[in-house]
Amino acid sequence: MKTDHYSTFIKNQLSLLAFLPLIFVSVVKGAGDTPNVVFIIADDLGFNDVGYNGSEIRTPRLDAMANEGLQLDRFYAHPVCSPTRAALMTGQSPTRLGVIRPISKIEKKGLPLDRTILPQFFSEAGYQTLMVGKWHLGHARTEYLPTSRGFEHFYGHVTGGIGFWDKVHGGGYDWQRNGTTVREDGYTTHLIADEAVQLIEDRDTARPLFLYAAFNAPHLPNEAPEETINSYPDIENINRRTHAAMVTELDTAVGRIIDALGAADMLDNTIVWFISDNGGLIPGLYSARTANLLDRDGNPLLPDSPKPEKFIEFININNTLGTSNNHPYKKGKSFAYEGGIHVPAIIWWPEQYQARRVTDMITVEDILPTLLSIAGIPNHVNQQFDGADQSNVLTQNRQTNRPDFHVRSFDGSTIIRNPWKLTVPPRGTPKLYNLEDDPTEEMEIADNNADIVQTLLAAIEAFPKGKLIGPPAHEAMWDPDFFGGEEDRAPWADVVDK
Repeated sequence: MKTDHYSTFIKNQLSLLAFLPLIFVSVVKGAGDTPNVVFIIADDLGFNDVGYNGSEIRTPRLDAMANEGLQLDRFYAHPVCSPTRAALMTGQSPTRLGVIRPISKIEKKGLPLDRTILPQFFSEAGYQTLMVGKWHLGHARTEYLPTSRGFEHFYGHVTGGIGFWDKVHGGGYDWQRNGTTVREDGYTTHLIADEAVQLIEDRDTARPLFLYAAFNAPHLPNEAPEETINSYPDIENINRRTHAAMVTELDTAVGRIIDALGAADMLDNTIVWFISDNGGLIPGLYSARTANLLDRDGNPLLPDSPKPEKFIEFININNTLGTSNNHPYKKGKSFAYEGGIHVPAIIWWPEQYQARRVTDMITVEDILPTLLSIAGIPNHVNQQFDGADQSNVLTQNRQTNRPDFHVRSFDGSTIIRNPWKLTVPPRGTPKLYNLEDDPTEEMEIADNNADIVQTLLAAIEAFPKGKLIGPPAHEAMWDPDFFGGEEDRAPWADVVDK
C-alpha cells in the first residue's frame, strides 16, 4: 500500500513531466527499481475470440487483466506472423525490413542481422533474457536463432505453425531447447507454460527479468485436449468448438504465468504486455487472395494455371478450418482490413497503471521504444524506429507522437495516418476510409477525397522498402508449410547450418 507521502511525491513528479522527461522514467519504474518485463503473444487470436470483447469463449484470466489493466482498444499488428514478430523485435516496419510474408521453411534467411533487437537491448542493460514458444524469424542458420539474437535461453520451436501434440512443421519435428532437439510428449500450450513458470521460479534474482512467451495457440491445426473441447457443447461447429478450447487453454496458460509472478513476489514491479500477432483466420479467405499473392510476386501463376497438389491441399485446409471471430471488423488474417490487423491487446501492471480503456492508436512498432522508455534503457545504437514511445499514453497523458503505420500484405500496400486509412491493392483502385467516423470500413470514400488519396499514395511510395526476405511464391508452392502431420525429414534443430 502506498503512503500519502509517496502519493504526493508521485503527483509532484507528474506535474513536472513536460519539463523533466527523465523523471517520468523513474516514476514509471517505481521506487527506483528496474521493472521486470513479461511479453506474451498469441498466434491468430481474433478480436472477438476473448471474453472481454464479447466472445462466447471463456477467457477469465485475460478478462481480469483487461478489467484491471490497460485495454488497448486500437492496437494494430500486421496481417501475418513473421512481420508482426519482426516489428516487435526491431521497432521497425516490416516494409522497411523486407519481412512482409511468413518466413517459409525453405527460406535460408531471417530477421536482418544488422539490427539490434529487443532482447539485445535488454541484455546489454543487465536483464536476464528468456524465451519460450514460437520464434519464426529465421531457422536455417545459427546466427538467426533466438540464442544468437540476445536470448540467454530458448525453449520452443523456430518455424511457423506446428502440431500441438506431434510438434511437426513441414514434415520436420520442431521442438528444442537452446538448439538441441527435445522429444517431449504433451500439448504445446501446456509445455510452454510449464517452462515459463520454471524459468520464473529459477530466475537470477540479482537481475531484472525479460521473459518472452510466444504461444502457438490458437494457430492451426485445430487441436486441444478432449475434455476442454467437450466443455463447449453449445458450439455446434466442431472446428469452432476446438478453436474455443485452444483459446481457453491459452487463457489458462497465461494465468499460470501471472500466478508464478505472484508466487515469486514480482507483481508489484512487473509489466505484462499481451497481444495477438494478427487477426484470426476465418473461412473463405485464402482462395480469394491466392491470385493476388502470386501475381504480386511477378510469377505467371494466375488462378487458372496448374498448381501442385500439395498447394491445393494447403489452401483448402486454411480455407475451411479457420473459425476465429474478428467481429465487428472485416475479414481476418492475411488481410490489411481491420479484421486482419486490429487485434486484442492488454497491458497489465496494476501497481503503476489504473484500469482503463486506451483509445489512442498503438502499434506493434511502438512496443520496443515504449518498453525501452519504461525500463530506462537508452537506444545506444541510435536505431531508427518506425514506431514511437507511447509511455505517456499509458499514464493517461495525451498522445503526441503517432507515426504513419505502413502495412504490406497479400492484398497490397496500406497506410494509416489518423484518421485516414488507404489500401492500394495489387490490381484495382485505392480504397480510402475514415476510421474515426467508420471504424468497421463500411464506407469507401476515395472518390470524394482525391487530394488525401494522392498525399497518402505519395507517403506509401516514399517509405523505404527493404529487400524481400522469402523465396518466390512459386517455389514455396511446391513444398508448403503444413502444420503437424507425418515426419518425413530430419528435425529442424538437427539441420541448422552451423
